[in-house]
Amino acid sequence: MPIQACATKLKREIELYGNPPVFPKEDVEAPKEAPKAQAAKGAKKEDPTAFHSKKSKVQSKSSGAVYQWNIMKSLDIPESEIPKFADPVYWLNYFPPRAMADLKEFGARIDWRRSFITTDVNPYYDSFVRWQFETLKDLGKIKFGKRPSIWSPMDNQPCADHDRASGEGVQAQDYTLVKLEVVAPFPEKLAGLSGKRVYLVPATLRPETMYGQTNCFVLPEGEYGAFEITDDDVFVCTERAAKNLSFQGFSKVWGKHNCLARFSGHDILGLPLRAPLTPYPVIYTLPMLTISTGKGTGVVTSVPSDSPDDYAALNDLRNKEALRKKFNLKDEWILPFEPIPIIKTGRVDPEKGEYLAKIISEELGITSQNQKDLLEKAKEAAYKQGFYDGVIAVGEFAGKKVSEVKTLIRDQLIEQNLALPYSEPAAQVMSRSGDECVVSLNDQWYITYGEPEWRALTQKALDGVETFGPETKNMFTNTLGWMNQWACSRSFGLGTRIPWDPKYLIESLSDSTIYMAFYTIVHHLQGNVEGSQPGLLNIKPEQLTRKVWDYIFLGGAYPETEIPEASLKKLREDFNYWYPVDLRVSGKDLIQNHLTFYLYNHTAIFPEDKWPKGIKANGHVMMNAEKMSKSTGNFLTLKEGIEKYTADGMRIALADAGDSLDDSNFSEATANSALLRLHGQIDFYKKSIEKKDSFPTGAPSSFADRVFESEINKAIELTDQYYSVKNFRAALQSGFWDLQTARDVYRVFVLDENMNHQLLFRFLEVQALLLAPIAPHFADYVWTLLGKEGFAVTSQFPTAGPIDEGLLKQNKHILDQLTEFRTKLQLATKPKKGEKTPPPKPNVAKILICESYPSWKQAVLRVAAPLFNLETSEFESTPDAKVLEALRNDTDAAPRVNEAMSFFVNLKSLVKTHGAQALQVTLSFNERNLFETNLEVIKRSLKVDKVLVVTLSEEEASKLPRPPTPGSPVIQ
Repeated sequence: MPIQACATKLKREIELYGNPPVFPKEDVEAPKEAPKAQAAKGAKKEDPTAFHSKKSKVQSKSSGAVYQWNIMKSLDIPESEIPKFADPVYWLNYFPPRAMADLKEFGARIDWRRSFITTDVNPYYDSFVRWQFETLKDLGKIKFGKRPSIWSPMDNQPCADHDRASGEGVQAQDYTLVKLEVVAPFPEKLAGLSGKRVYLVPATLRPETMYGQTNCFVLPEGEYGAFEITDDDVFVCTERAAKNLSFQGFSKVWGKHNCLARFSGHDILGLPLRAPLTPYPVIYTLPMLTISTGKGTGVVTSVPSDSPDDYAALNDLRNKEALRKKFNLKDEWILPFEPIPIIKTGRVDPEKGEYLAKIISEELGITSQNQKDLLEKAKEAAYKQGFYDGVIAVGEFAGKKVSEVKTLIRDQLIEQNLALPYSEPAAQVMSRSGDECVVSLNDQWYITYGEPEWRALTQKALDGVETFGPETKNMFTNTLGWMNQWACSRSFGLGTRIPWDPKYLIESLSDSTIYMAFYTIVHHLQGNVEGSQPGLLNIKPEQLTRKVWDYIFLGGAYPETEIPEASLKKLREDFNYWYPVDLRVSGKDLIQNHLTFYLYNHTAIFPEDKWPKGIKANGHVMMNAEKMSKSTGNFLTLKEGIEKYTADGMRIALADAGDSLDDSNFSEATANSALLRLHGQIDFYKKSIEKKDSFPTGAPSSFADRVFESEINKAIELTDQYYSVKNFRAALQSGFWDLQTARDVYRVFVLDENMNHQLLFRFLEVQALLLAPIAPHFADYVWTLLGKEGFAVTSQFPTAGPIDEGLLKQNKHILDQLTEFRTKLQLATKPKKGEKTPPPKPNVAKILICESYPSWKQAVLRVAAPLFNLETSEFESTPDAKVLEALRNDTDAAPRVNEAMSFFVNLKSLVKTHGAQALQVTLSFNERNLFETNLEVIKRSLKVDKVLVVTLSEEEASKLPRPPTPGSPVIQ
């Protein structure tokens, strides 16, 4: 449908503006984009259960307007060729080969023989989808009937998520439309309707509260109309609501609304009405200043006992005479009408005249209808308390729980013709054709998602799926909770026709739910992407009968067919070899439709051993921390990115962008940095190979050698773990950035000419292999430089050797201390305050160490250690009190208990970075030996001629202003 919509839009532009089109210069078309988060937010609230714009190529070529023609031009399509895209089939021929070329340039490892087009243009795929839907229908999963769906009036068919320019994921919101009959004689604006039954029709989510109606609200400045429903009935509401109603059978002509009169809310203030269920014989129309005419009907029935909004608005009118005068309201329309307590909860007793809206409003300090945020909070609280805890206190259902009779009261109102069902999109939905969608009630084919037994089976399948994080699993579970019947038919577009009702097409989210099965055998069936040529087994599309498909995919009986038996067995073998799907990767926005359909369809059609095993969902891609958008210029095609940053520069930046459900951020700075880093690495490879005979040989033996060897092995182990869970950012960090850092540290410790030959070339090989999945072109190039056979990308992943964690801890310790030593040295050589000349730079550095803590600090460590949880790496809750009590009773610590507690506070910070090691009384390694082993690198780092390592006793250390302790040496 997106292709069809774009083709239709282009065709319309050519018809209106010529070929080539001459667009109106003053026509500036703002992008009709409603953020998905906002749409979802709007939908949820319906029921309480720094950007800098840049001009893009599209804008610059169209004087600011966004037309389909200009979008095509921005893709560098010649103007002479653009008109061809008015035919949707032309898109299928034009883009696939170009997309394939870009992906090949990108280095995507794809079996292109398995590429196919998913419409009836491809007779092989068309046959496969027909088989799928015939199978579903035979299983009772597809039915026909009237059901509400989001509908595009322009396209005259359902508007599924992929057909929407905005509002993806928005569902229909069901209301009850209550009929408030206007009492004659009619006012001037309605005078022409004399003799007809005229109703104001508020849309409510709480039909059970209609017992408490005291008035009706309209927006004074709102635009309303009187719309013809039948020959005798007229509804007063907004035009938007009337349009929705016309698509639900509430108009004389389906899909057409006829307005008999137009007026503002001002014009109908004081209108007398007869409302169902309320004890007041007549109520009046009053002003409410916070009504949204973009939601519901623009008319609100007022139940101030249980609606905080209504309570606040009515109170404003009751208490503010000036407000009544402003709108020319008579006191008798307002003052006699008291809230009617209708629902009893644990907090509210109607017999005492108590009502929920008043209680909650007073608790929150609400004094005006303009306190929108507080009123939203109050509304949610009132709804939940009323629904879950409430008991009806009046009328036929008195004594019954609200949750039990809500639907019964609604049904009774509808049966008695006092109300009617009404639906509209929960938030604005714009189709790709450019019109605002409605909810339509019409005959259509639909898939029975949500059916209890089927849903339970699909939940079982989900339980067995690896989703690489609880967030994804929770999103699936939530979707299974609300997903219901899904319209699977449409009137026009691209796709497969419903086999038993060919006037309908299968909508685009429904015909692509099990095509992974088709992937396993497609190269045997078709010889090109559109299926116009037969594949390896020379099978014709018409030979693929239902029984043939059953044999291949379901292990059915051998069919009567002209297809050779060996060919059929090959198809079945290939399917069974590849299935089930180990991993399906897609955007998080598809969890709420396509990916859940994927699970549903597999559980319906295939046996359990063929159900999906893994699904990885990802967020959307931002660029430079802003939303990607052609209309703002913050946009980069894959081809442009490759030309600018090379394929591997792009791949590294994309891997670094993030792997979670949060939107990832493609950073051009990262791509540029990656490009420079790769060039630097190539230079390092070349120089290392050039000097290979000059490096020391033999087994790695020095401290730096052994540390680097462990760092390489750790990089292999971690990177393998991260790749296995599809965490590419972490794999890039451990397998490239961290490994590069380890190499650079090694070079600092031993100097380039002293790098161990065996270790250096082990690093060069491992670096190529670890980076091969992310930067294959770089990996293969340096693999060739190393004289290796074949390709890095097809070579075996390296195997990690032993990792000496104790040695790595020592290395981290000396690196941390060198950083601190340099900082201290810089401070010591700065001019003192008031002096211009800096102190002379020392030639000798003295490192003071102490191998044990003073006895009172040892007491703190002894007391703290049992309170530390090794599994959680945290102290148990409120450890301070226990430590303080123990220290007060300790002979060594009691005299210095305040200092001891300060030490414990610092200790809590240390364990966050060092873990349980920070609680050891002595270090796990010889600190003096560590420093003395690495004196040369210390001297180079501090730029001194001599370094002395001095071990102090506890008594000697305690006399210094800052005494050294184990792991915290002092430099002088």
